[in-house]
Amino acid sequence: MRRRLEALVRRRLQAASGDSGVGKRAADDRGMTAIEFVFLTPVLFFMIFATVQFGLYFFADHVAQAAAQAGAREARAEADANPDGWRAKAVSKADSYIQQLGPQLLTNKTVETIRPDPNNVGVHIRAEVPQVFPGLHFTVDALSQGPVERFVPDGG
Repeated sequence: MRRRLEALVRRRLQAASGDSGVGKRAADDRGMTAIEFVFLTPVLFFMIFATVQFGLYFFADHVAQAAAQAGAREARAEADANPDGWRAKAVSKADSYIQQLGPQLLTNKTVETIRPDPNNVGVHIRAEVPQVFPGLHFTVDALSQGPVERFVPDGG
């Protein structure tokens, strides 16, 4: 058994170094390509699906961040002029961005406005990313906030 394994390894090394052994096809090499294919196929599929999953995650993160920033811009502009309705406008703007950029990309999303103090407002978005691998759950969390825009007349 050991000699056979050594012979197989030697032939593989010779093939890799350029000595293909054309004309000397050994009976022991038959089916070797099929066996390599069987072992490497799951690895290749895993790499493809992992690439797709992480691509979805990073795109979802960018969509959530853009939506939070758009909602925060709306909140900053409206919070002083419209103290009662700025929250609804900010949430609506963030939802609008999500619908434009990736309506099926963010699942179980929550969009909420925040006001940590009277001078600052913002938008916080939390959502799940669709799964390619069963059992892997990724969530994105985006927060954008800033000072309320106010008109201040000269001298005070």
